[in-house]
Amino acid sequence: MVDQAEQATGPIATATLTGHDAAELAFLETAAAQRMPHAWLLSGPRGIGKMTLAYRIARYQLSQGMVGGNLFGGPGSLQIPAESDLFGRILAGGHGDLRVIERTENPKTKKLRGEIVVEQIRALGQFFSMTAAEGGWRIAIIDGAEEMNPNAANALLKLLEEPPAHCLLLLVSHAPGRLLPTIRSRCRHLALRPLEEADAIAVLARQLPDLEQDECLGLVRLAEGSPGRAMAMAVEGGLQTYGELIAMVRDLPNLDYAAVHTLGDRLARANNEAAYRVWVDLLRLWLSRLARGGAGLDQMRDAVTGEVALASRLTMAVGLDRWVELWEKIGGLAMRAERVNLDRKQVVLSAFTALQSTARN
Repeated sequence: MVDQAEQATGPIATATLTGHDAAELAFLETAAAQRMPHAWLLSGPRGIGKMTLAYRIARYQLSQGMVGGNLFGGPGSLQIPAESDLFGRILAGGHGDLRVIERTENPKTKKLRGEIVVEQIRALGQFFSMTAAEGGWRIAIIDGAEEMNPNAANALLKLLEEPPAHCLLLLVSHAPGRLLPTIRSRCRHLALRPLEEADAIAVLARQLPDLEQDECLGLVRLAEGSPGRAMAMAVEGGLQTYGELIAMVRDLPNLDYAAVHTLGDRLARANNEAAYRVWVDLLRLWLSRLARGGAGLDQMRDAVTGEVALASRLTMAVGLDRWVELWEKIGGLAMRAERVNLDRKQVVLSAFTALQSTARN
């Protein structure tokens, strides 16, 4: 699932191979040539296996020792036996030479932070400065690297400028454009892309065999080829919620404000924060699909019945720039609402008012 991308001119390049296996091959060939970059950037949409690949790389490299002992995995494979002690310790989070950095809970608010903070990256520097516990490599995975705040990003940049020997950084990013260019330029880049529709449907059907065929198709299209994202949407009732959203905006600029208020009341309940977040994400996803389809960037296909016809009508009536502007506006509204704890119903009402205003124009 590695996307075809522009190849860099220097020693750090973006992979131009296709297929998930090709990403592994790119890593293995680099390792075999004894020119291992100290940092790799694994990018692509959510749910397509970037963390899975990061863990496969970490397990393989930790199995190789200081000079590449080839304990596990043969040529062309990062596979480590699941019954091995190494695999078990990494799975349990008990390997002394592997660290995973991700957003953590704020001890004051007891809520998940919105960013990776500088203290986490500084601790990573201390981890890399120590001798490997098992005499080989020290490896760190940063999950959601674009979520580092500016101080954390600058701390990571310093680490990349003076990388310790036998240390490997794996940056997993859903939005690599948000990383500092100087960070991206110091990484070997593997840009992963979603599966083809038929392949993604096959994966989803294996994981969730009780889903109807039309549900699988709708979820895969909504998740844009990402099986992991499709599974998360299935668990959250995302396809049903998306269908309800399309039904509510089908007659834009006309709106059923009684239905809008009912939705706002439901999402504002204390126990419905997760449903509210799903709704906001799906609203922005719809606007993104509408704009990209209207611009000809994607061949839009119905995730729910009537979606393409609605998008065609709206993009013909109103310029694409207005829909992109609305996508940005609603994203900003949702972020501000979270920061200052705005009433969720007010966010819903404001979003629909903005939708109606845009459609009228």
